[in-house]
Amino acid sequence: MNGKAILLVEDSIKILDFNRRLLEGRGFVVYTAATISDAVETIRTNPPDAIVLDIGMPDGSGMDLLKELREGKIKHADNGKRPELAFQISKIPVLLLTDKGDNEDIVVGFESGCDDYLPKPYTFEVLLVRLQHLLQSAEQMPDAVTRGSLTLRYTQREAYLNGVDLMLTPKDFALLQFFVQNENRLMSAKHLYEAIWGQPMVGDSRAVENAVSRLRRKLKNSGYSISAEYGNGYRFERG
Repeated sequence: MNGKAILLVEDSIKILDFNRRLLEGRGFVVYTAATISDAVETIRTNPPDAIVLDIGMPDGSGMDLLKELREGKIKHADNGKRPELAFQISKIPVLLLTDKGDNEDIVVGFESGCDDYLPKPYTFEVLLVRLQHLLQSAEQMPDAVTRGSLTLRYTQREAYLNGVDLMLTPKDFALLQFFVQNENRLMSAKHLYEAIWGQPMVGDSRAVENAVSRLRRKLKNSGYSISAEYGNGYRFERG
């Protein structure tokens, strides 16, 4: 991971300096931002390989920054000359820092497009492992995968059926991606919820049921279906 650039967005100068020094000691290039505006400027001028993003910032919410990033609203300073950078910036892996594992923040964070979360307080060793995992996943992820008439563009987080954009929400795309990566495998609602929503499922499986129903409608005539085995789970398969 030597040479990878990390942007730390945190309002505590003490924490910024502590994490910066330790990450630089591990060979990372580290940018720091104590405000949202500073973070945006760094992303525009020096797009990092990953972002560690705190939610509570003095001039706004880290969640809003995450949404703007994923929606492609943060443009590279040279975007006019290099339009491909718009897609690269919008897909930068983001590790979201949450307050004591607040469930609502975690759900909203994943729905807004974060790749992982880390509850406070945390140790540097855990931060480092999470960052390494994000960077490795980003390197291993193919740009796109095609299954018959269905194409998933991972970098854009878009799914197409016969070339037509299915207009999936971030959560529904994540679920479809997980199904495609586990084709023909029976997976329980609990497994799906924990994988996509990033937290334990406590009793209610309606979130999974609703998301599966939406995907079924979108995948009509795709050559693929999501079958259900009562009490056991769901299976993504041809037919």
